[in-house]
Amino acid sequence: RIEVVEAAHPIPDSSGFNAARRILTMVEDLSAKDLVICLLSGGGSALLSIPAEGIRLQDKQSLTAELIRSGATITEINCVRKHLSAIKGGRLAAACSPAQILTLAISDVPGNDISMIASGPTVPDETNRKQALNVLQQYAITIPNNVFECLKNPAIKTPRLDDRFFDKSEIAIIATADDAMNAAAAAALEVNIKPLVLGDQEGDARKLAQSQAALAKAIAAGTGP
Repeated sequence: RIEVVEAAHPIPDSSGFNAARRILTMVEDLSAKDLVICLLSGGGSALLSIPAEGIRLQDKQSLTAELIRSGATITEINCVRKHLSAIKGGRLAAACSPAQILTLAISDVPGNDISMIASGPTVPDETNRKQALNVLQQYAITIPNNVFECLKNPAIKTPRLDDRFFDKSEIAIIATADDAMNAAAAAALEVNIKPLVLGDQEGDARKLAQSQAALAKAIAAGTGP
């Protein structure tokens, strides 16, 4: 009874775009008696991708690729994604109104900010267009004219907590990266392996990989923790 749709990650593709459009179509004409259950996890930002009006899928693809290469954090990348999307940053919740919404999320983001998990399609957004534009400028990302105009348009504002459709919304994080790491550590201890939990660090993957590789070498040489 559950349809599975395969799409690309981390760069969105047409399969994810078509699936996201179908989701918006499915929630059209809901009533106050309907209940929408939204299950979110890491990767949803790429898999659930509908560009905002005036933005092409190709624009989202090239911007996402540039942001990933730039070393921007997931928080910064998702800030941009929200403001160039027709479904992220609470817009799916707006489309579901006046139905009730229950959002259950598995967090893969440091700090477990639920508005950043899959770019928060059913969650109020606290970021703004200026912040998204600042991220692009900070990392010297090429900004096409249509993207620049979109981020300058007041109508592109994402839904906020005081928007009426969030009155009937419940949100819960049901699992986190910490949960997974602690479970792995417990399993290691059971077979007499001493674990070292490094935490859910956020940053440039290349730099983190270098520091973690150095740590692994130090442990192997007997000079590490």
